[in-house]
Amino acid sequence: MWLSFQIALQFLTIIPVSYASASDQQLGRSLVFYPVIGLIIGLILSGLISVLPVSYSLLSAALLLTAWVLLTGGLHIDGLADSADAWLGGIGNKQRTLEIMKDPAAGPIAVVVLTLSLLIKLALVEIVISSGETSALIWSIILARTAMPLLFLTTDYVRPNGIGAVLKQCLPVKQVKWMLLITTVIALFCLGFTPLLLGLIVFLLHRYTMEHRLDGFTGDTAGAMVELLEISFLLFLILF
Repeated sequence: MWLSFQIALQFLTIIPVSYASASDQQLGRSLVFYPVIGLIIGLILSGLISVLPVSYSLLSAALLLTAWVLLTGGLHIDGLADSADAWLGGIGNKQRTLEIMKDPAAGPIAVVVLTLSLLIKLALVEIVISSGETSALIWSIILARTAMPLLFLTTDYVRPNGIGAVLKQCLPVKQVKWMLLITTVIALFCLGFTPLLLGLIVFLLHRYTMEHRLDGFTGDTAGAMVELLEISFLLFLILF
């Protein structure tokens, strides 16, 4: 289990981790630790908030957002950019959509979507810093990553190979279900019902678009989902 934790930490952050090798089963079990990695990311960012100047909240928000992107290696932002390009360029054509997502070049729609998403995040982070509600930031990161195992549990992976295919094939169903149950119960106790319900609606809408367009999901659309859920949960937790 320790190795599976290390795999999750290496995949979701830039924190240096070294291990000799891992089996497909250990890769699959890494999904169980995604909420824990979200907690680690959230605690690191909340620690940074404590040393940033509140009187310059916009500057502090920009620095924190930069640290957030760097800490996660821009993984989910990249998925959002690729998905944005593919959704526009591959309208009505599943294969074309998949091909565009594999293209490393970013088109205009990707730039626009990334700019807007980062601007919204910047505004939300500034509110967190000004209000001192760091728990909203931590929980938004945890819950967005909790949605990844849920997606693997409930949705087909459309590409025939790659790490996503391995994770789907070796998913520890029972352990993931227990993890989802425990995380949900703790979140309900800490946050209440409304933010979780609204977050679930965003998840289901995103899942529906993936099913409708691709008959499943890819690594890019999963990354886009995390990015959108981070924004959604942070917004809901600030509002409610």
